[in-house]
Amino acid sequence: METIEGAIQVTDATFETEVIRSELPVVVDFYADWCVPCRATEPMLADLAVRLAGRVKFAKVNIDDAAHITRSYGIHSIPTYVFVESGQEKGREVGPVGPAAFRSILRRYFAETAKVSGGTPASR
Repeated sequence: METIEGAIQVTDATFETEVIRSELPVVVDFYADWCVPCRATEPMLADLAVRLAGRVKFAKVNIDDAAHITRSYGIHSIPTYVFVESGQEKGREVGPVGPAAFRSILRRYFAETAKVSGGTPASR
């Protein structure tokens, strides 16, 4: 399994194990390498993945390489962030999200597990 700056790369073959069966809540980032807004949010997601390691898992799904999962989750726009806990989708956000808003979204979907402080100036 490949790790990308604190997040794990998930494919059609590994999605069940890494996301659905995960003991931790999972933020699934549906993205593509050619997507400019996806690339713009990468540093923020990488920072959160490191800061929340052991409490929240961050998984990246390249829509060009994981067509089955992309279709099954009805992903039509990217970036799309799907929040999964205990194998169930808790919610989703479509489009780029800033750091403060993303922390608020994490708290909303994952309550106690995702308590996030303000972070570094670069992540605000």
